[in-house]
Amino acid sequence: MNDFGKVAVLMGGFSTERDVSLDSGAAILAALKNKGVDAHAFDPKHQPLSDLVSQKFSRAFNILHGSFGEDGVVQGALEALGIPYTGCGVAASALGMDKFRSRLVWQGVGLPCVPFVVLNDDSDFTAIEAELGLPLFVKPAAEGSSVGVMKIRQAGELAQAYQQLQQYHGEILAERAITGGEYTCAIINNQALPSIKIVPATDFYDYEAKYQRDDTVYLCPSDLSEADEQHMRNLTLQAFEALGGRGWGRVDFLRDEDGKIYILEVNTVPGMTNHSLVPKAANQIGLSFEDLCVEILSHATLG
Repeated sequence: MNDFGKVAVLMGGFSTERDVSLDSGAAILAALKNKGVDAHAFDPKHQPLSDLVSQKFSRAFNILHGSFGEDGVVQGALEALGIPYTGCGVAASALGMDKFRSRLVWQGVGLPCVPFVVLNDDSDFTAIEAELGLPLFVKPAAEGSSVGVMKIRQAGELAQAYQQLQQYHGEILAERAITGGEYTCAIINNQALPSIKIVPATDFYDYEAKYQRDDTVYLCPSDLSEADEQHMRNLTLQAFEALGGRGWGRVDFLRDEDGKIYILEVNTVPGMTNHSLVPKAANQIGLSFEDLCVEILSHATLG
C-alpha cells in the first residue's frame, strides 16, 4: 500500500462534532496502519493546513465532521494546496451539509423529501404546528450528528424551540414526523450498499442513541422487501448524483406507515466509529473495516 505515499488522516477540527471526528479518525488511522499505509493523524485545530505541503503529505483522508470539514471549506483549501482528498468536492460538500438547499435540489429533480418549513422570526408557529401536525421535529439545517434536533410534542412549543436553536449555523427547519421507520443507505464509489434499519431504544435517533448508547439496534439486511430495497438504493444513487457527490457517503431515509420512502438528508463525511453505519453495510458485502478504509482512500482526488 506504499503507493499512497504519506497520508494525513484529517480529524478533530473545530465543529460541534469534534469528539466524533476524533473517534472516527483514530479508527481509520489504526486501520490504514494495519494495512501498511504510511498514515498520520492531522488535527487542523493544532496545526495549519499548510503543514500538509511542508511535511510532504501525498493525500488526505478527510474525516472532519461538521463545519469546516464537511461543508466544502477544507475541500477548497486542499484543492488550493494541491492535496488529493477523499470524499465529495467543494460544491457537493456545501450542498450536502445544508439540509435546506440539498432538499431544494432534490425537489427540483422530483425526488421525495420529508415535508418541511423554514422558520424565521416572523413565522406563524401555531399555523406551522397545525400544517405539519404534532409531533414534529425542528433542527438546524447545517449541523450533523443530530446536534440540535428537538421533538415538539405539544402545541406552542415550536416558538420556544426556534429561539433555542438560533445559536446554530444556517436555517432552522420544522419537519413532519414520519414514524414508519428510519433507514440509511451507504454509497461507495457509485455502488449503493445494503440498507440498514435503525431501531433506537430512545424516543428517536438522537446524538445519544448514535454515539453513547449500546442498545440501538441496527438491522442489516433491513426489513425492506426486495422491491423497496432496490428503490431505496436507486434513490440513494440519484440523491447523491443530484448533489454532485463522489467517492463515498450515506443517505438517510424515513418511511411512513404506508410504506412510502422519503429522503431525509445526505452525509458526505459519515462517521467511522464502532457505532457507525457505513462499516456495518460494507461488512454485508464482505468488505472489512480495514479494506473499506483503503477503498475510500484509493479514490482520493483533486477537484
